[in-house]
Amino acid sequence: MVARVRVCPATSACLAGAAGRSSTKEKNPVSEQHLPEQNEQEQAQTAAEPTNEAVAPEQPAAPVAQEQAEVVAPAEGQEAPAEEAPAEPEVAPEAPAGEAPAPAAPAATPTAVKPTALKPAAPKPAAAAAPQAPSTSLEEARKFGRVSEDGHVFVTVDGAEVAVGQYPDKTADEALAYFVRKYDDLVAQIMLLEQRVVAKAPSGDMPKTLDTIDAAVKERKVVGDIAALEARTENLRVAVENLRADERRNADKLRAEALAKREAIVAEAEELAGRPPAQVQWKVSSTRMAELFEEWKAEQKTGHRVGRSTEDALWKRFRAARTTFDRHRRAFFSKLDTDNSEAKAQKEALIARAEELQNSTDWGNTAREYRRLMDEWKASKRASRRDDDALWQRFRAAQDVFFAARKADNDAIDAEFGANLVVKEALLEEARALLPVKDLATAQKQLNSIRDRWEEAGKVPRGDLQRVESALRQVEDAVKSAEDEQWRRSNPETKARSNSMLSQLEDAISELEADVAKAEAKGDARALTKAKEALEARQAWLETVRRSAGDLG
Repeated sequence: MVARVRVCPATSACLAGAAGRSSTKEKNPVSEQHLPEQNEQEQAQTAAEPTNEAVAPEQPAAPVAQEQAEVVAPAEGQEAPAEEAPAEPEVAPEAPAGEAPAPAAPAATPTAVKPTALKPAAPKPAAAAAPQAPSTSLEEARKFGRVSEDGHVFVTVDGAEVAVGQYPDKTADEALAYFVRKYDDLVAQIMLLEQRVVAKAPSGDMPKTLDTIDAAVKERKVVGDIAALEARTENLRVAVENLRADERRNADKLRAEALAKREAIVAEAEELAGRPPAQVQWKVSSTRMAELFEEWKAEQKTGHRVGRSTEDALWKRFRAARTTFDRHRRAFFSKLDTDNSEAKAQKEALIARAEELQNSTDWGNTAREYRRLMDEWKASKRASRRDDDALWQRFRAAQDVFFAARKADNDAIDAEFGANLVVKEALLEEARALLPVKDLATAQKQLNSIRDRWEEAGKVPRGDLQRVESALRQVEDAVKSAEDEQWRRSNPETKARSNSMLSQLEDAISELEADVAKAEAKGDARALTKAKEALEARQAWLETVRRSAGDLG
């Protein structure tokens, strides 16, 4: 008795595909992207098929042993049914006429099949339960097949009988059961593939598996409803194509999303690289560029593939943007270092000049020179914050030495001139008593006396100098105004002009009075009104001139 273990075609394709996959490395030097490994193992154990050799008469067939039904592993997350069926001895169909039967093959020792060590896969959502292994009864099978007296088995397909095979030296039920089990094996494979389609398992090997099943159905070496198998196979082919179309659409969607993410990363990197270096906040922008680099690597490791050519083109743009950004950053900080060095040297020279002047006692000129140095300091470039603060402290320290010495000297002078300020304060009170000026000659005499004593009093503290001098100047201006007013009044030329104007106005008034009298005599109201208006105006002027003449004495 020979027991064979056969791996179904779908399983072979799955294992071959899994073995052919390996981790791939992008040309992109950013990171490695590994394709997920799908380890699908589908195993099936079936009874040995009859060979082309006939069994010798002197070697009767062994009793029927148990046959293992084909066991096919479903997709990940799905359990496969396992059903044990009696194993059949290896027999040969009827030998061609004219040929002697060959001796039967020796019984082979069954070989244990070791389970394949599979890489643990990430947990996935639980799929639907696997279908139960089909079992067709002999009564049902007799509707589609029969066994001749010599052991030949036939199946009816579309109203025509097709020879399936021969199972000699066995009963008709045993021969029929053997080929029924082969039919059930095909049904089990179809059911399993249907379940995988329903569970939306990866469809990479499904077309090849379906082709193998379809070829086995068309070979018609089984007994059962072959027309139903053909219909299910065709329906399954449509379902597989629909599943593959869905996978392609989903892959296109994921590819578009991954492409959009990477294009957004590249666009932001190019925007950062395209900014004017002088307007870039380098600390923030450098951090963001590093984050974009990490996002790119993460997309390569975990994101969907976008195609080698597209990914290479995007990577070249991203790499060029990062290169440009780094070049601008290095150029900016190189120029900044140069500017800092120049500014530092310029301010070092200003500090040296300030330190040379710090011990000077020429207070006025030195103070003006320090103001010029301060203007130059403000106009110079800024060094780095740390250097600029240190340089300013040195520059300010040199000025503080000078101005502290000047203040000490002024304080000493102010202490010495304090008594003089008391004298001048008293003179100011005496001068303010002259106002308002009533007697010009007396006011002028007293003011001259105050001026003489003011000069004799000497200097006052610097802080009070402007105040007391301004107060005395106000009294002097008031006396001067009184003197000018007296001169204006006593000026002979002014008096002569006033007298001449009085005469002219008096003459004009006489004429206008005569005009008024004439207009009244004629009854000319218009002329009368005009003459009266002119007369009133001349009379007002005359009054004003008379008051001025009175002021002039």
